[in-house]
Amino acid sequence: MIMTMLKGKIHRATVLQAELDYVGSITIDEALMEASGICEYEQVQIVDINNGQRFETYVIAGERGSGMICLNGAAARMVQVGDKIIIMCYAGMMPEEMTGYAPKVVFVDDENKVKRITHYEKHGLLSEMDEVE
Repeated sequence: MIMTMLKGKIHRATVLQAELDYVGSITIDEALMEASGICEYEQVQIVDINNGQRFETYVIAGERGSGMICLNGAAARMVQVGDKIIIMCYAGMMPEEMTGYAPKVVFVDDENKVKRITHYEKHGLLSEMDEVE
């Protein structure tokens, strides 16, 4: 049996652009992709914290260090510039691969710069998450 597990997550990123006439996808700062383990062209799920929308698209790498989070094409209709979103990718794993496994969770500031990286999640306030170097 293959289980679908959270592989990587960027938590509370700010949408900087929404470009309806671009090729459909989400453009993500390459540094954020690297920190979260999200790959270019990988399928991701987007959750808009402001409006509750959930949708899927794929990733295009944006300029490293730019903080860019841009929804392109039809996905641009699902968000507003300034919205906070959660970006998640998943991996299929066999039960034996799950032993000791933990996803990469990246917390960002309002400019989409990495504040904290964890390798787990728990219920609670953002301020309660332990920092991992």
